[in-house]
Amino acid sequence: MKVTWSHSSLKDYEGCPRRYHEVKVLKNYKFQETEATLYGTALHEAAELYVRDGTPLPPQFEFVKDTLDALTAKPGRKLCEHKMGVTADLRPCGFLDKDVWVRGIADLLIIDDENLTARVVDYKTGNNKYPDREQLKLMALMVFTHFPHIRRVSAALLFVVKNDMVKASFEREESEQYWWDYRQRVARIEQAHDSGVWNPKPTPLCGWCAVKTCEYNTKRD
Repeated sequence: MKVTWSHSSLKDYEGCPRRYHEVKVLKNYKFQETEATLYGTALHEAAELYVRDGTPLPPQFEFVKDTLDALTAKPGRKLCEHKMGVTADLRPCGFLDKDVWVRGIADLLIIDDENLTARVVDYKTGNNKYPDREQLKLMALMVFTHFPHIRRVSAALLFVVKNDMVKASFEREESEQYWWDYRQRVARIEQAHDSGVWNPKPTPLCGWCAVKTCEYNTKRD
């Protein structure tokens, strides 16, 4: 079965196949907004308007102004909330195209055409204790696909509340191996669809899972 995926959906499957199946495939449980997710959405929107249009930041987000100013001072074209899609044969495509294989959105993408480099920044409003650099890798691969002249991508997770930045750097020559690794991981989701086997992966966090019917959920229905 053809699977369309993103960093978050792949992470969801690897975290627990049963949860992925119930939420992403069967859609038995809807995503519930929380105070934290609403805050994150509002900050992303404010940052986009500030960088793209110069719209003043709301008072509650003025603390990130200096960091955004430093980023916008970097040389290159600034693309905010830039949506990208890639087909299974690694061609660039639209985010919602029928043949899209993987999707991703760069919160801030800076393309320096003159130096053949790019910067990708992902805003994070949560804790920086366990930074997930895999998201940066996938964004870099998508940038290499959509901007074939770019040779190097400098990427960062910007933890705005913690005033921390986790960085990573990727070279175009690494792309083939990284894509192959992703193909192997996504193949496990395809196999689960074909076999119908979605085994749970119990953890101490099961009590906070949306799937209330699972036997490992301590707050199950």
